[in-house]
Amino acid sequence: MTNLIEKIRYRIVKHRSAKVVEASMLRGILSSSLRDLDLSKPHTWEFSCFSQNGEDGILDVLTRQLRDPRKYFIEIGAHNGLENCSSYLSLVRQYSGIMVEGNPKLSREAEILMSGVNSGVESIQMFITLKNIQELLKASVHRQPDLFIVDIDGNDYYIVKHILESDLRPAIFAVEYNATFGPMRKLTIKYDENFIYWKAHPSQLYFGASVLAWRDLFSHHGYRFVSVDSNGVNAFFVDPERFDAAFLDSVKGCEFAENFFEMRKFKIPHEQRFELIKDQAFVEIPASGLGSRKV
Repeated sequence: MTNLIEKIRYRIVKHRSAKVVEASMLRGILSSSLRDLDLSKPHTWEFSCFSQNGEDGILDVLTRQLRDPRKYFIEIGAHNGLENCSSYLSLVRQYSGIMVEGNPKLSREAEILMSGVNSGVESIQMFITLKNIQELLKASVHRQPDLFIVDIDGNDYYIVKHILESDLRPAIFAVEYNATFGPMRKLTIKYDENFIYWKAHPSQLYFGASVLAWRDLFSHHGYRFVSVDSNGVNAFFVDPERFDAAFLDSVKGCEFAENFFEMRKFKIPHEQRFELIKDQAFVEIPASGLGSRKV
């Protein structure tokens, strides 16, 4: 009976995935064709095929500018393989890599999807913490992958800090920032191994790190800030050794954008939203990005 249920579920997932892929591909074709691409302006790079905030376009441009590309990615928080930042690269440009998802059901759906279209993509079901992140890094085929994406709505800062201090050196990082923390605060949440953002605070605004905290951390490790996306969700950083200097010097990115979805939901700007969570446990990041002190 168990095998039969699994076979039925497999067929349902494949059927549903096929429809989503078809719709997403059409969206990607239309949105990418409407771009007025300017390599110096990241907001013109944006389009969404499987991503939600134009990340597909930004990552498409950045990966095409890479020196010595490996065509390999790692994404933590990959959902079901149909709504993330690596699906476009996997399904359209045939990138290999690792999709990591903590939810067993979503991870299995990603595995089913990729098994039929890209055997180079491995789906790993794992809730990432500081205790097991090294296990994931050891699973990487490349020590210098093209891309590392982190979107876990929680301990993102601590996980990325560990990656940056490891022997892995991705060319591109895409990380989610919390716009509610504003453009000038250098904050992250207090580390909690079992952190789940929708349980942490009723507003669901207490998670992750500010864009300034990210900029400080990446700068300390020799990375260069590129831009945030127009919807105020992700920030992008690159290893300048993997790119032509003229290209990076020409880029004029956006340093901060309000989170469109949170503005729509709360109808108030980030300073007023921060008032809703100001009593939570925060960690202020000092200039070095290496230590921390509690606020």
